[in-house]
Amino acid sequence: MRLRNIRGAKEAIAASPYVVQDAQQYRGRWNEFFGNCHPLHIEIGMGKGQFITSLAQKNPGINYIGIELYESVLIRAVTKREAIGECPNLIFLRYGAEHLEGVFAPGEVERIYLNFSDPWPKERHAKRRLTSKEFLLRYVKFLQSTGRIEFKTDNRALFDFSLNQAEEMGWQLEEISYDLHHSPYMEGNIMTEYEERFSALGNPIHRLVAFPPKDSQVPVS
Repeated sequence: MRLRNIRGAKEAIAASPYVVQDAQQYRGRWNEFFGNCHPLHIEIGMGKGQFITSLAQKNPGINYIGIELYESVLIRAVTKREAIGECPNLIFLRYGAEHLEGVFAPGEVERIYLNFSDPWPKERHAKRRLTSKEFLLRYVKFLQSTGRIEFKTDNRALFDFSLNQAEEMGWQLEEISYDLHHSPYMEGNIMTEYEERFSALGNPIHRLVAFPPKDSQVPVS
């Protein structure tokens, strides 16, 4: 899908106090950045930011970082962030998912959210899917020993692929739902923009929660 450029987005993102420009300098020091020792949760590919903004407002005792590569999408999240006012536990990064090891130290992240990620439907692009073996190997390098990944999608093929990849890599599947909105896991669910759109069309939403093998995890420091 071709993303429409938004005039001034690059400059607005660079000037925004809600977007960290040199994230690498805080690797292993995000608690210093937030000024507390609260758990750190991240959303990779946050889109327009509805999900993570809602989470941050509901959970002031957790620090949240929303990560989005595309300026034309990130600027929408920044606009939402400006509108809500005081919310010191939420910031954004413009960053590619494949480089996050340079931003987060071993054991620094407690939870990773992946919501309606690009399915990359062509088989030759499978390694680019955020639930591929390649990305699961990256996540364990900064996920805590008690860490979890939560993944939601309406794409059944991507969901089945994700289940298979997790199982092949020895990840433990804690919650699996092929129809989240008619499951016991719906309580407390926060919908993304895509989730609202797809569920309104009658598409079932798939969700899983997984954690990596014990021998690949980094203890909480």
